[in-house]
Amino acid sequence: MSTGTRTTTTVVLHVGRQFRASEKGVVESAISRLPGVAEAEANPVAQTATVTYDPGVVSVGELRRCVEACGFECAGCSVPGCICDQLHEPGAPEHAHDPAAVRRAGQAHGHGDGGLAGHSMEQMAKDMRDRFVLALVFTIAILAWSGAGKSIVGHSLATPSGLDRNVWGLLLSLPALWAARGFFTGAARALRQRTLDMNVLVATAIGISWVYSAAVTSGLGGDVFYDAGAMLATFVLLGHWLEMRARGNAAGAIRALLDLAPPTAVVVCGGEPVEVPTAQVAVGDVLLIRPGAKVATDAEVLDGDSEVDESTVTGESLPVHKGPGDKLVGATINKNGTLHARATAIGSDTALAQIVKLVQEAQNSKAPAQRLADRAASWLVLVALSAGVLTFLVWAVIVGKDIKDSLLFAITVVVITCPDALGLATPTAIMVGTGLGATRGILFKQADALEQAAMLGTVVFDKTGTLTRGEPEVVAVATAGGVAENELLRLVAAAEGDSEHPLAQAIVKVAGQRGIRPPPAEAFEAVPGYGATATVEGKRLLIGSARLLDREHVPLGALGARAAELAGQGRTTVQVAVGGRAAGVIALADAPRATAKQAVAALRQQGLQAVMLTGDSRQTAERVAAEVGIGDVIAEVLPGGKAATVAELEQQHRKVAMVGDGVNDAPALARADVGIAIGTGTDVAVEAADVVLMRSDPLDVATAITIGRGTVRKMRQNLGWAVGYNMLAIPIAAGVFAPLGFTLSPAIGALSMSGSSIIVAVNALLLRRLHLPQPPGHADQDDHGVTRVKL
Repeated sequence: MSTGTRTTTTVVLHVGRQFRASEKGVVESAISRLPGVAEAEANPVAQTATVTYDPGVVSVGELRRCVEACGFECAGCSVPGCICDQLHEPGAPEHAHDPAAVRRAGQAHGHGDGGLAGHSMEQMAKDMRDRFVLALVFTIAILAWSGAGKSIVGHSLATPSGLDRNVWGLLLSLPALWAARGFFTGAARALRQRTLDMNVLVATAIGISWVYSAAVTSGLGGDVFYDAGAMLATFVLLGHWLEMRARGNAAGAIRALLDLAPPTAVVVCGGEPVEVPTAQVAVGDVLLIRPGAKVATDAEVLDGDSEVDESTVTGESLPVHKGPGDKLVGATINKNGTLHARATAIGSDTALAQIVKLVQEAQNSKAPAQRLADRAASWLVLVALSAGVLTFLVWAVIVGKDIKDSLLFAITVVVITCPDALGLATPTAIMVGTGLGATRGILFKQADALEQAAMLGTVVFDKTGTLTRGEPEVVAVATAGGVAENELLRLVAAAEGDSEHPLAQAIVKVAGQRGIRPPPAEAFEAVPGYGATATVEGKRLLIGSARLLDREHVPLGALGARAAELAGQGRTTVQVAVGGRAAGVIALADAPRATAKQAVAALRQQGLQAVMLTGDSRQTAERVAAEVGIGDVIAEVLPGGKAATVAELEQQHRKVAMVGDGVNDAPALARADVGIAIGTGTDVAVEAADVVLMRSDPLDVATAITIGRGTVRKMRQNLGWAVGYNMLAIPIAAGVFAPLGFTLSPAIGALSMSGSSIIVAVNALLLRRLHLPQPPGHADQDDHGVTRVKL
């Protein structure tokens, strides 16, 4: 990306130990202040941050050091460690090596590091669990020697060596305070970056309760409440442990993508295979890929034939045949044959690395609702602190409560407020939604695309290559009396066997599918603008348009009406004459994709209008539209007019999606509210789109919209809960119902705060139950092959 004379690039950094959702503000604030950084968006759910920066001003190494200076972990680029060096600069050349170096690397490094360095979400959850257990043990001890313990056992427990009861409570509270130290270090980080987050609230609440109790222990008059402070720390740690487990589940899809890459590859060096870490493979290396092995990196087949399972990357369920010259995608699985292939892309340039980066950037991007929620969360901390001070003053000064009770009300107000629920409301939903799409081969480039997809009213399809396969196939064969279909195909396939014309190749292909073995042909001659002639088994064949037969004075006879009928249906016809007599007509068409009709039905079921937009003739367009069930057809549109047509539809107050695959579709894809590119399309089309369908399956359009609607629904539910919770929780915690005998302790406030975050995360995880459109024959479908969305 270029801005003026300065060029920026985007990198997804690993930022570990973001324990709380609100800590993303600390990360974003610190990185954004670096010279050369245009934008930073952190994601505590994925433990990453997307940074747009000028590599001429700041490097990945400097970005990493900035993150580490804030107290977080950073292992560099967030890509599988077995793919490439995580500190590798995007766009910089990868390391090359000679065969001897490869062999030494394989012997020295074994299987490589196998993945991201630093703390995973599971490790962080384990750390938080250990802190919770420690705090729980000593909180129980504090309660045992407090008034609660006396009410249970009927008498006060004696302290060791006759220690003062308050001093003993102070000693027991220290381990619980140490277990909660992360809140204090997090608060210090936030204040250094001039931000307010959840850590500030929790540290303030625990700190006030402990400092006040310590002051009483030192001789200040009053009552201690070490038990309240310890219970507060324990319940907050419990809530964060459960929240991290839920957040870890939300990040499951991206972890699955990261785990696809094999840690090792077999490289042929000096004629012998050597197993090396995948990160050591260089462009040009010859890979040996045995049956059942994963393809280590993107490559081109040099030798061998096999079936390759590409479902892990594209979602395509059927294995794809690969032979010399065919492209291989890294992380796919070789099924049955041995292949030799030359590595064509490595490290961050591989298809898998690009897919991972694309998904991570989408997950880290902020939907408009999230930007508003982030601002509200930062103000909510200030509101909570102010409300806590006001609550203390009201109870202590106006009502006349003692200091301890007034402080308990104030602490409850501070700790019950939950900016984390606001901070997690949309990122968790976006994480699950984009991950759900990735498992189906649907890549959302930005969170905005999810929101826009949910509001669509019209979906505009390009025809060729989108609704159709983009290649002709034989759809009908008509013969003159006495000529069999297979005999006609045998003769034509013989004449067209060496032709590169798409129509000729389609006829040869269908003959092969029928098991027909064509004889050799002689005297083949291409006739530009007419067709071709050839001699097969002593018979002269004319193959081409009706004009060719007219030129050779061969009447079509009764076949003329059939040819006209097929042409009137928008099909391309090839006339065939054998030995001076009309023998048959072969009709070809660009056939619809297998799921095109089901895709249109699914969109109609969702209340959407489907439109076909094509430059082809109206006859051809209407024929395809009728086959797939589209009623609105806009045909014979010049390439430059597609974007204008999309703009006209948008002016009719419709949210419009454009689905296409070609260079001529790129302006329309960019103009539409949501541009959806077929994965097999051109790079220009994919670049212009907001959503990429890796499987090139039009049914995935309906799936993407279903995911968008489900994600937005969860975002709204989460935001509604987070806002409603905080609006109700603060006045209740302040004691507005105290005259009725209903009050909340700080421990219950802490549990409520943590529970609010957990509810938001778990609600987002329910997106996994979203029922998506399935191919024909799948269970639980309606008459259109569509499964209802149940949330």
